[in-house]
Amino acid sequence: MKRAESGRTGLKGLEKSFNLTGKVAIVTGAAGQLGGEYVKCLLGAGARVGAFDIDFDNQKSILYKTDSPELVRVRVDITDRSSIERGLEKVVKTLGSPAILVNNAAIDAPPDSTEEETGPFETYPETSWDKMMEANLKGTMLCCQVIGGYMAQNGGGSIINIASIYGMLSPDQRIYGYKEEPFFKPLSYCVSKSGVLNLTRYLATYWAKKNVRVNTLTLGGVFNNQDERFLKNYSTRVPLGRMARSDEYNGAILFLASDASSYMTGANLVVDGGYTCW
Repeated sequence: MKRAESGRTGLKGLEKSFNLTGKVAIVTGAAGQLGGEYVKCLLGAGARVGAFDIDFDNQKSILYKTDSPELVRVRVDITDRSSIERGLEKVVKTLGSPAILVNNAAIDAPPDSTEEETGPFETYPETSWDKMMEANLKGTMLCCQVIGGYMAQNGGGSIINIASIYGMLSPDQRIYGYKEEPFFKPLSYCVSKSGVLNLTRYLATYWAKKNVRVNTLTLGGVFNNQDERFLKNYSTRVPLGRMARSDEYNGAILFLASDASSYMTGANLVVDGGYTCW
């Protein structure tokens, strides 16, 4: 009997560790394919959520169909510090002080991009480099400055910086080599996501005494009705044999956002179906 009671107590303790009731979260890029999933996940765990995005008109996003009194949508340009500051001010006034930040907003070059947008490297345009680095790296840094800085002065919190397997290793360009027109996974996407990894490590040590934990969540590819040939090429590189579903990163988000990861900072949690094992 005592063992059974102990087991129930342990389960309740575990549930409490993952519970976000009373906490306020901010998710950038909230209107995107994964951003909407993160918002829904955090709301489901009891958090109040400020959804940041520059455009909320994406009808395919889960966020477009999500409605909750605990959710506020804020139009924010993450490359503009003053825009982030105004967004933070609105969240504080309507929901309270944030203790969770998910830096999800980023841009990539889709497979239908032109050669002028993607390369090859020898002719990769500076304009494409600047645009992607500004959104993916500068934008993440600015959100950490403004929102993370606020956390550091108001009791701490958890920052989750979203990166990619291409921040850890070079893309296999053969995966994309099925089209008549050449396509190259852009250099700046890979470099920007690699930069996120060390931004995380820097801030983890910088804010450790302020009770702000900073971790990276590195993701593999996500299914989004891609070309069948690409899906086959990519899936052969993954030990699990497929791309991720949009909801398969929610568990990692909840873990990193909650007290379940209270002793974890400066780490890189890789969820990629095993892609980086090979």
